[in-house]
Amino acid sequence: MTPFGEKLRQLRAAKGVSLKTMAAALGVSPAYLSALEHGKRGQPTYFFVQRTILFFNIIWDEAEELVHLAQLSNPRVAIDTAGLSPRATEFANRLARQIDKLDESQLATLLALLPREGPG
Repeated sequence: MTPFGEKLRQLRAAKGVSLKTMAAALGVSPAYLSALEHGKRGQPTYFFVQRTILFFNIIWDEAEELVHLAQLSNPRVAIDTAGLSPRATEFANRLARQIDKLDESQLATLLALLPREGPG
C-alpha cells in the first residue's frame, strides 16, 4: 500500500463510501481504484488527485496533504547515485535489497533521520 492509497482508504472508510461508488463517480473501474489503494498501480495523476479532492469535498491543508502523499506514492522508485559518494551508492543498493525485510519500527527510525518534506 502507498501513502496515497492508505489515505484514500481512510477517507473512503470515514465517509462510508464503497470502492464501486467512488470508482463510478471518478470515472475509473473499481479494480483500478483497488489497485491504486494497494500500491499495484503507479503514482496517481494530478488530475485524478484533484477529482478525488472534489469527490471528498476536502479543502486547504487536507487537500495539500493528499497532493503531497500522491507525490510520495510511486511504488517503483529509482535512485540515481551518479556523482554521489560511494557510501550513498552503497546505502541505496542495500536499502533496495533489504527494504522488504524492515519492520515498521525500523522504517520509522530511518524516516525520522530524513528531513521532513512539506506539501508541494
